[in-house]
Amino acid sequence: MSDDKREDRWTEGPELTPEQAREAQQAKQEKPVPPPESAETLRERQRLAQQEMLDRWIDGVLVEQRRSRRWKLFFRFFFAALILASLAATFYSLFGDPTREPERRHLGVVEVHGVIDSESPASAERIIEGLNRAWEAANAAVVVLHIDSPGGSPVQSQRVYDEIMRLREEGGKPIIAVIEDVGASGAYYMAAAADEIVAAPASLVGSIGVIFASFGFEEAIDRLGIERRVYVSGENKGFLDPFSPVAPEEREFWQTVMDTTHGQFIEAVRQGRGERLAEDERLFSGLIWSGQQALELGLIDGISSLDALSRELFGEVRLHDYTPRLDPFERLSRQFGRVAAEWMGVPSSRSPVRYQLP
Repeated sequence: MSDDKREDRWTEGPELTPEQAREAQQAKQEKPVPPPESAETLRERQRLAQQEMLDRWIDGVLVEQRRSRRWKLFFRFFFAALILASLAATFYSLFGDPTREPERRHLGVVEVHGVIDSESPASAERIIEGLNRAWEAANAAVVVLHIDSPGGSPVQSQRVYDEIMRLREEGGKPIIAVIEDVGASGAYYMAAAADEIVAAPASLVGSIGVIFASFGFEEAIDRLGIERRVYVSGENKGFLDPFSPVAPEEREFWQTVMDTTHGQFIEAVRQGRGERLAEDERLFSGLIWSGQQALELGLIDGISSLDALSRELFGEVRLHDYTPRLDPFERLSRQFGRVAAEWMGVPSSRSPVRYQLP
């Protein structure tokens, strides 16, 4: 017997005699082979396998449905909370008492933030209402126009200017304009009506000028092969059309409109500031100045801030905001209406001439 066979025999178990080995081999060969499975058994086994696969698929679908339901519930609760918060803000603005004034003397603040426009938070209607609330409040020792705006609509700025001048002539309570980062163009137009203007050393003040900005596309549409069709009644009705060339007489006429509006701005500033203005021809050139430069030019009366002004008067910060609250739904609807009008090409009611930084 070879070494390999001896090794196999030892690894298989106890050593067998040749006769025992033949008997074991014969028993293995005579072992009955299981009969082949019947077709019915195979079908049953296949059915069980399919059932198991179906059960697994149903379990996966149920897990996915549960996950989807959780996300749906989350978003439903989220939107419900958002709606409730909006309703709470609306009810508070409608039925709350935001104008209830403190019992101690304080600064009555009216905010002028952002672009001045009839459809913006810095509209003349909202600012004037805030001014009158602060003016009529017994404990508001000073009415403060808190400005952080690049300017905007000439008409809106003029309306606020006229109202401040009316209150100023009525007397009884000082009106101070406090400029934060920017008090330029139409925002400075408003401030010029106040009894006093203060700003920070790095505030941007001035920009006493008028701007109209547009584009000329007449050559572009020619290159693209586009025909512009405009029908007007009145020979000058379409003279601001950006797709039409500007004739010299049209340019000259439009410049007179700009100069007239600029003259109104200059006259208002001179009337509001009086002899405090320096004799500098650059004052009305449209340049914008730092707060420190504006002080030297007489555009402002001092370097200060809202908190510093309150501490100077009362020894501590005492402020109360009299600016009317914004209805969140009205603001959202206005924004949606403006965007929709722009997409549909509906002309805006905004004046193209602006007291505003470019």
